[in-house]
Amino acid sequence: MSDVEPRLGAFPGDGGTLFCLWSTRAHEASVRLYDENGRALRTESLERQQNGVFCRLVPGVGPGALYKYLLDGDEVGDPAARFLPQGVFGPARVEATGEPFGPPFQHERFPDVIYELHVGTFTAEGTYRAALARLPELAELGVDAIELMPLAAFPGQRGWGYDGVAHYAPFAPYGTPAELRELIARAHELGLGVLLDVVYNHFGPAGNWLPRYADEFFRTDVQTPWGPALNYKNPVLRRYVLDNARYWFEEFGFDGLRLDATHAIFDDSPRHILEELSALAAEQRPRRFLIAEDERNQASLVKRTGLDAIWADDFHHALRVTLTGESDGYYAAYPPGAATIADTLRRGWHYDGRVYPPSGELRGTPAHELEFRNFVYCIQNHDQIGNRALGTRLNHEVSLDAYCAASVLFAFLPTTLLLFMGQEWAASAPFLFFTDHDPELGELIRRGRREEFKHFAAFSSQKAREQIPDPQAVQTFEQSRLDWNERRAPRCQRVLDLYRDLFALRKRDAVLSRPCARDELEVELAGESLLLGRGHGAEGRLLIINFGERVLRLPDDLPRVVVKSAAPDVTALAKYAALVLAGPREALSALTARLAS
Repeated sequence: MSDVEPRLGAFPGDGGTLFCLWSTRAHEASVRLYDENGRALRTESLERQQNGVFCRLVPGVGPGALYKYLLDGDEVGDPAARFLPQGVFGPARVEATGEPFGPPFQHERFPDVIYELHVGTFTAEGTYRAALARLPELAELGVDAIELMPLAAFPGQRGWGYDGVAHYAPFAPYGTPAELRELIARAHELGLGVLLDVVYNHFGPAGNWLPRYADEFFRTDVQTPWGPALNYKNPVLRRYVLDNARYWFEEFGFDGLRLDATHAIFDDSPRHILEELSALAAEQRPRRFLIAEDERNQASLVKRTGLDAIWADDFHHALRVTLTGESDGYYAAYPPGAATIADTLRRGWHYDGRVYPPSGELRGTPAHELEFRNFVYCIQNHDQIGNRALGTRLNHEVSLDAYCAASVLFAFLPTTLLLFMGQEWAASAPFLFFTDHDPELGELIRRGRREEFKHFAAFSSQKAREQIPDPQAVQTFEQSRLDWNERRAPRCQRVLDLYRDLFALRKRDAVLSRPCARDELEVELAGESLLLGRGHGAEGRLLIINFGERVLRLPDDLPRVVVKSAAPDVTALAKYAALVLAGPREALSALTARLAS
């Protein structure tokens, strides 16, 4: 790489540690070393090179050393720090170049079932070590990969992680970088891939040192909900992000990345940064995967940019309004009913090439060229739970029968599946929005959080909004922790057994374990009942789920029932009941036609 594109950070070697930064605002730069008690030991000048690069190999400094930079005498943090044991405002720690423990995960195809988790609330301890102890249960459940919510260091002791400011530094309260590597290695031993949620569209509002280094990191012509857009025409920022992806792949062994809010990544360079990230992932051995979270419903993210999959929220929205009748916010764009769900399944998105009604701004692109595996579907995720005023899960909003029926539908789909931690036993804990900022910023977040819901009917009054949990309160964070002991309760055990059966069927069944082409999924309606057919050769599988008040009468000579959401008379399918039938493909198609007529 040229001096214009420096590798930023602190890199220990035999002769000391090489410190490297880039700044167009500073005339002089140095590194200040500290002891564990925060006392300054000495300050070493860095050598100014061309194009804003300051570097120097400082002898006698090795792994474990603590440091900060000085720019023209002002103390600043290192945005490329590899670990921040005292938080984003404390000194960085020099870390030895790491390698994944054990061999990389060998995967034959993109993960089929992904389990999203937040390290801090996944267990009572909220650490990598505690999460590691739960991995065997996830492997036994039948998931293929876990997806960790963002780990890039952010302010305070708790948070979701989407306000990270040091993208190379795993969040210290969860554990050390070595413990993170142990978690990934153990997952690989159990046959689980590990994906990481990364945020390349913005930096958080507190602890972001980039503006102190250079104005060129940000654009002046494009604003996002989080402030000025990142400037991907700047080669230093570009390398910062590409090196960061490589860092997670090569030094930790992550198997892929989920890219947050790619619709807010603005890059009019000759080659878009997403294309470069895709090429980087494809060059890895074994290759790595990239998933976009993008609200534009753009098939080109896969077909042109080269990403592997896209979070497709239309299915979630269509299902939720059908189950709950909600019509606030963006849910207003999705008419409740089996027909909307059917339309979404046929298209991949409900809005593909059509204007999104509330604003007229969202216009997706036809998704018929995408494979089902390119769509990541869910019935809940961190956003769809945590961005509700009270952090309520789907199982808090609907009956257990409705939840189980929705779970059967979810598991039957040929798309990539994403479930959120605790979904497999209908966890009682909410997942609330929580932060730990300084009092001034915290008060702004508290007010903003409550104002966000003033247009929702349930929170139209000031008194109602005051009941929304305070994001800054420790209790809000504590309430969001999973209680693993509750899985033994009969209610939770019923759901857990169902999920185990569903994922086992998805992995071993002669039909459901195979990829399904877009034209191989039969989608029909019988009133408010949804009929989904899948087949392989002469074998077929048929899902029937009733969303309506009217009981769906089925013939007495039904094919074999392989799974059902409840235990009623299977020939009289009541509201919120679902079952999966197995039999000759021709016979199931005939049954579908009979019911749909």
